[in-house]
Amino acid sequence: MILFNWFKKDKKNYPEFWQEYLACFESRSDKNYQKRYVVFDTETTGLDVRSDVILSVGAIAISGNSIIVNDYLEVFVQQDVFKTESVSIHGILKDGKEKKLTETQAIIRFLDFVKDSTLVGHHVRFDVNMVNAALQRMGLGKLKNHNMDTDIMYQKFKGLPEDQHSSLDELCQIFKIQKSDRHTAAGDAFITALIFLRLKNK
Repeated sequence: MILFNWFKKDKKNYPEFWQEYLACFESRSDKNYQKRYVVFDTETTGLDVRSDVILSVGAIAISGNSIIVNDYLEVFVQQDVFKTESVSIHGILKDGKEKKLTETQAIIRFLDFVKDSTLVGHHVRFDVNMVNAALQRMGLGKLKNHNMDTDIMYQKFKGLPEDQHSSLDELCQIFKIQKSDRHTAAGDAFITALIFLRLKNK
């Protein structure tokens, strides 16, 4: 993959999309600003952040206590790295019918969508690290967004020890949430958004 010489200390030397992303985190003077959450999920070739890559990203926005169904993102990434064994999990074929973007194009779309929103996910650190690895390949810094993990939220809600984790399937069962489009990035993002709202309101 081509590496871009964008890693400069002077912000003026960053690409425009990265400058616009960083500008979102400058001090906000609008007191009526309502916090926006973006619940997201990635499907990947595997679980090794060093060698695996993103295949798709699904994200949906939450404002207040509502999922904004028309404020969503779903992108698929060209598979320069293809692992047959992972297809049975995510169902994404190398030459599937989905329109695929380059990794760089997909990350630019993601940054433009999330802006300064708080990122939410189930075991969100993995997804954040996968995006950060892609940003590193582009010669850029890491995500600046705050993030929240529905697994950790559930631990705190139930008073569970930090090493007692719950899967997304387990939380769906606990909160009686239908598992539609499970193991797709967009489907898992929507399921996680429903769980997040349940936990947020408690």
